Amino acid sequence: MRIDIITVLPELLENFTKESIVGRAQKKGLVEIHVHNLRDYTLDKWRRVDDYPFGGFAGMVMQCEPIDRCISQLKSERHYDEVIFTTPDGEQFSQPMANKLSLCGNIIILCGHYKGIDYRVREHLITKEVSIGDYVLTGGELAAAVMTDAIVRILPGAIGDEQSALSDSFQDNLLAAPVYTRPAEYKDWGRVPDVLLSGHEARIKEWELQQSIERTRRLRPDLLRGTPLE
Repeated sequence: MRIDIITVLPELLENFTKESIVGRAQKKGLVEIHVHNLRDYTLDKWRRVDDYPFGGFAGMVMQCEPIDRCISQLKSERHYDEVIFTTPDGEQFSQPMANKLSLCGNIIILCGHYKGIDYRVREHLITKEVSIGDYVLTGGELAAAVMTDAIVRILPGAIGDEQSALSDSFQDNLLAAPVYTRPAEYKDWGRVPDVLLSGHEARIKEWELQQSIERTRRLRPDLLRGTPLE
């Protein structure tokens, strides 16, 4: 898999892509992540990639030309399954979306900035608009990092214990069950549930499912709407 991230602040992403699971996945050859400085694709001598919006609105808008030049160059070199734009008014990012994107061969993520991008880019170049939440960030770099991490960590081989990723929250639309480690008793905080110390795999699985359902009903009932567990 290959992920190309287009940004005006490449420094925010370059270290992130070299660390932790994302960095190790690259070293294993499971994914290539390339960060592109949008300013390298402008003809402006001051390397500007934004301008004032028509209509007298406040703020600055990212221009068509450098974005088009960058994406067109990338697409001339390979096929891309998705060209994603990070924007607060996009489709909500979710685990199912991460799972689907992890099956892609190549994707582009364009990081929004300023007051957004010229709308013609969204109409002609973007195939998917994604938001990581109902709030506004200074730029789309954090959203791109969140998406990249969520996608890469579920690639086969990215995590040593692949079953661990499959049991994460949201993989089955349920929150994860509580987890514990040694010691079995600590201060007056209570004891680890006996079932987890029993070694009885079937009972442990049953307990895990019951806990997941209970926590989801209590903390995120919206995840169960329209299901038999509601």
